[in-house]
Amino acid sequence: MNELLRIAIQKSGRLQEGSLELLKEGGLAISNGRDQLKTQARNFPVEVLFLRDDDIPQYIEDNVADVGIVGENVFIEKQKNNTLIKRLDFARCRLSIAVPRSDNYTGVEWLSGKNIATSYPNIVQQFLDKNKIKAGIHEISGSVEIAPGIGLADAICDIVSTGSTLLSNGLKEVETVMQSESVLIGGPKLSSSKQEILDKLLFRIEAVNSAKNNKYILLNCPNEAIEKITSLIPGMKSPTIMPLTRVGWSSLHSVVNENDFWEKIDRLKSFGAEGILVIPIEKMIA
Repeated sequence: MNELLRIAIQKSGRLQEGSLELLKEGGLAISNGRDQLKTQARNFPVEVLFLRDDDIPQYIEDNVADVGIVGENVFIEKQKNNTLIKRLDFARCRLSIAVPRSDNYTGVEWLSGKNIATSYPNIVQQFLDKNKIKAGIHEISGSVEIAPGIGLADAICDIVSTGSTLLSNGLKEVETVMQSESVLIGGPKLSSSKQEILDKLLFRIEAVNSAKNNKYILLNCPNEAIEKITSLIPGMKSPTIMPLTRVGWSSLHSVVNENDFWEKIDRLKSFGAEGILVIPIEKMIA
């Protein structure tokens, strides 16, 4: 029987959808029904395990799973024998300290002598130690936001995406403890056959994420502007340039990074570019 790479993803929650989407966009044919705990890709040597995200680092340490997709906050908090293989560039959030809106928060020293409710005691302790603050930590799971309202704690430390949950519970965000995103983690050593499968999977993930972060751009420009434009959007190696029937003009095709998109569009227009078309890229292989 051919060996399978076992990859653990969140059974339910904010990471599951993004994890499945990433694997499927990488060409893996995966079916996941309601309450399904594992499934095998039909066209790639991978078995997917659906687990609680907090349990994934332990399953990897115990060699039940080979790799897993978790939030970076979980990876750091659990302190298991795992390694960070790759940042996956989705499910971005932050782990933050929040206090009641009515409190006059004056800075991190305000936390001295206070009690903090959190599901991330190790990360919070590291934050307090770094800032030379002595405070109590109450470890709780779920419904952390209610702790100040019922007198359990003076502050909380929890995952924040939009801040709407804090607002609805009368809290305000005051300190960012860490930024987090989805990461692929694994054990310290895989068999050579499983490492080969993982390398192929990483190649696919890189192609998917590169495509998401870039756009294919087509434009018409005067020939005298080509040098300026190619220096601005050099593409993967160099742009494709084709002459137009319009004398003195060419069509230029290249790639532009999503983060620089609007700034570069404005500069391209100032160079005389016209008829600019921007097209999503499905996969991008360097």
